[in-house]
Amino acid sequence: MTLKQSYGIGELAREFDVTTRTIRFYEDQGLLTPRRRGQTRIYSPADRVALKLILRGKRLGFSLAESGDLIRLYQPTGDNRQQLGALLEKIDEKRTQLRQHLVDIQIMQQDLDAAEERARQALKELENKESSDV
Repeated sequence: MTLKQSYGIGELAREFDVTTRTIRFYEDQGLLTPRRRGQTRIYSPADRVALKLILRGKRLGFSLAESGDLIRLYQPTGDNRQQLGALLEKIDEKRTQLRQHLVDIQIMQQDLDAAEERARQALKELENKESSDV
């Protein structure tokens, strides 16, 4: 399989199921750097990989800035230890955040359960009072 040397914006948008506006936004953020031929944007294989990494980072919960930091660490020479190390750190940070969110959600569920129980008890007391007043 031969890799293409260039891609059009519409082609990338279809491949990754995003809008051309999204791709232009990433370009405005400095994450993609297409060449220009008149008004036409011509994206390189590196731009395609960057777009793929941005979208993968988004699915993993990384901010655009975090994805950009990781992309900028990429070395075309193939020695990407620094990039991979940074990625592992980001993954660890994200897992820590998710664990904390889970704890927060569990506490909130307990608080909701307690509030629901108090409300049901208060309602039951009101209904019992009304029936005894009759």
